[in-house]
Amino acid sequence: MWNYEKKLQYPVNIKNPDPAYAKIILTQLGGPDGEMGATARYMNQRYTMPYASGKAILTDIATEEMAHQEMIAAIVYQLTRNLTPEQIREGGFDAYFVDHTTGIYPQSAAGTPFSTATLQCNGDPMTDLFEDLAAEGACCTPQPKTARTPLL
Repeated sequence: MWNYEKKLQYPVNIKNPDPAYAKIILTQLGGPDGEMGATARYMNQRYTMPYASGKAILTDIATEEMAHQEMIAAIVYQLTRNLTPEQIREGGFDAYFVDHTTGIYPQSAAGTPFSTATLQCNGDPMTDLFEDLAAEGACCTPQPKTARTPLL
């Protein structure tokens, strides 16, 4: 069904570790509106979609979301590799590090583990699609600009 290309859809090449930023990025992977949830939403909602073209689109989107998961995990990995104990403490990454070291564990920025309890799949295509749009909008809402330096 899938043909996996062993490369990221978009290259990720972060030079400097930043554990504080990694904590924020983790929510894009495993938070309530993150990529893992998006993959599950689209992949499972396709079964009750009454139109073949709709099923195909939902499958394509779910596949795209899997690629996003891979890129987000690569970002977190690169932000946390080779951290010193001082960087772990100063970046507020110590609580995460105690449980997961630098493993990629999907959770929200608040530390809540990924759960499918945040997903809606009720079998009505319109309701499911509105939920998809709401989740996509939540993760893509413009954020205020900060003085952070670019990662890449």
